[in-house]
Amino acid sequence: MERVVITGIGLITPNGIGTEATWQSLLKGESGAGPITQFEATDAYPTRFACEVKGYDPAEYMPKKKLKEVARFITFSMGATKLAFQDAALELAEAERDRAGCFIGVGLGGLENLEKVKMILETKGPGKVSPYFIPSLIGNLAAGQVSIEYGLRGPSFCHTTACSSSAHSLGEAAEWIRRGKADVMVAGGAEATITPIGIAGFSAMFALSRRNDDPTAASRPWDKGRDGFVCGEGAGTLILESLTRAKRRGAKIYAEITGFGASSDAYHITKPAPDGAGAIRSMRLALEDAQVSPESIGYMNAHGTSTPAGDIEESKAVEAVFGSHAVDHELWVSSTKSMMGHLLGAAGAVEAAVCAKAIETGAIPPTINLTDPDPECRLDYVPNQARERRLEHAMSNSFGFGGTNATLVLSRYKD
Repeated sequence: MERVVITGIGLITPNGIGTEATWQSLLKGESGAGPITQFEATDAYPTRFACEVKGYDPAEYMPKKKLKEVARFITFSMGATKLAFQDAALELAEAERDRAGCFIGVGLGGLENLEKVKMILETKGPGKVSPYFIPSLIGNLAAGQVSIEYGLRGPSFCHTTACSSSAHSLGEAAEWIRRGKADVMVAGGAEATITPIGIAGFSAMFALSRRNDDPTAASRPWDKGRDGFVCGEGAGTLILESLTRAKRRGAKIYAEITGFGASSDAYHITKPAPDGAGAIRSMRLALEDAQVSPESIGYMNAHGTSTPAGDIEESKAVEAVFGSHAVDHELWVSSTKSMMGHLLGAAGAVEAAVCAKAIETGAIPPTINLTDPDPECRLDYVPNQARERRLEHAMSNSFGFGGTNATLVLSRYKD
């Protein structure tokens, strides 16, 4: 099978526009949380803060004439993809485009456009609804718009698996290359759910932190004071290439995608399975696929959402898979959601990019706000300060509503 390498990364996140800006912010332990500015979050909303993308001008990353056609999540994807293409110095000959595809995972799609059109429909009538409404709403138009812009004529998929969406997109994109069905895959995720409906909906589930008096301290995975996740937004795009093609053109290689595992809890629409069987199976499948031992993983970017039940169940699942390697703190585990919030459908791609950067640089981002560890969470969560470690292999976990699980193993590239 073909080996699959990462040759370009583009990030649009609450912590920065661009990969380096995001990366440096994470290493400094900065929070991207603050009061919501995209709508008036009155006291009627139990949660009035989020991790918003700041200072992003979509006109810098896509044709201005397209802006009327797209929702916010698509603009994020277009921006991240442009940055990824630039980072990879990727050019496609006409003959290569049929074997270049695009998988971009999206959890919820264009919520803000749905809200705007509902208002138009009620106040002005159906004749005033934009013909671009449906194409701006549906999740697969992130991959669609990217494919159109960059002439990617291979497979175009949108994985919509809640918080696992873009992890599935990356894993499946790698599989297309490994099986020899594609040479280049543009893969990632995008999300923009900081809207009245989005915040109200997650609040109704008691999923969000309500620490309105101190937003930057709200996302605190594995801390006893955690009370829910912080909603984030943004996009991550990774350029995946066959090793053969990457070497032929002399591409920079961040890391190799060596393992992908996926499973279902088959238990509950929102609660993690109490025995952690689905998460355990996903991690073990990824390790088996990568043909590496648990002891070889030096860093894990955990799902780590800062929810009371989820953090405990993931920690127990990690213990079950890694045993003493985890319990004796030889495995370093952190959650960058403590800083960026939960990017939902985009989380897996952004966090895989974090793993790639950790392998490249030897820097491990921290879990911030971890001041009073939950005694049921017994691992080394890299609390509050970045560390350094040379990594051979890293793992990224993404778990989502519906009991869907995805795990990626990234490895240092060796010829």
